[in-house]
Amino acid sequence: MARSLLVLSGGHPYEEAPFADFLAGLGDWDVTHYVHPEAEARVAAGAADAADAVLFYDMPGYTFADGTVKTAPPSEEFKAALERRFASGRGAVMMHHAIAGWAEWPQWSEWLGGRFLYQPGEVRGEMKLDSGYRHDVDYTAELVAHHPVLEGVPATFLVNDEVYLGEVFEADVTPLIRAQHEYVAANFYSAAHAVAGRMFDNADWPHPPGSNLVAWTRQIGPAPIVYCQFGDGPHTYANPVVRRIIANALEWTAQGLGRSA
Repeated sequence: MARSLLVLSGGHPYEEAPFADFLAGLGDWDVTHYVHPEAEARVAAGAADAADAVLFYDMPGYTFADGTVKTAPPSEEFKAALERRFASGRGAVMMHHAIAGWAEWPQWSEWLGGRFLYQPGEVRGEMKLDSGYRHDVDYTAELVAHHPVLEGVPATFLVNDEVYLGEVFEADVTPLIRAQHEYVAANFYSAAHAVAGRMFDNADWPHPPGSNLVAWTRQIGPAPIVYCQFGDGPHTYANPVVRRIIANALEWTAQGLGRSA
């Protein structure tokens, strides 16, 4: 009997058919897929409580319009549902733009282990510049740990994907994979400039160098969390190594109940 996988998406554009193919290639799961705003309401009503695995591929809490961005927190019921899941020892996997989700709910970034900022803002009591992005970057990914999430994964592998220059709480996570790419402002574009309509612009954006960590684990009480920066679009969805990593991560977090990171 197939185990249950809850997938949440929405809040950020993606190509639906290739993503559906990606989900179908992750193993023998009975997939339930909700898109925001329905996803938030379903989780608040208990959809995450019984799921064997949960995959967050969403970026909720934002409204982009006319060169501005507005943010909103999740409902108290949604917060309580995720707290309940993690307290029970059941973990989750977060992909790509999920690191930008829920800008007005700092607990989300604490659980995930980092944060992508669309506007300059406060992170852990310090003011930070908006984060950076760059699409279609060809780089070599390198394993930096021995871990069940990396079982069957080559020590290095090629990736073509969007990369982020944001906040990674390296002291609080267990590193899994690093990108052989220079995480400096010259190699990225400002997210705030993009929101304002200045796509692919890094002028007047003195972002300090950042972490090249693109996959890690985080322990939330008894619950195991995995974040992978991979996942911008069809090219990455089809990458067999990326599929293997996400499949492994779902298997590992589904075991839950106090697995150590």
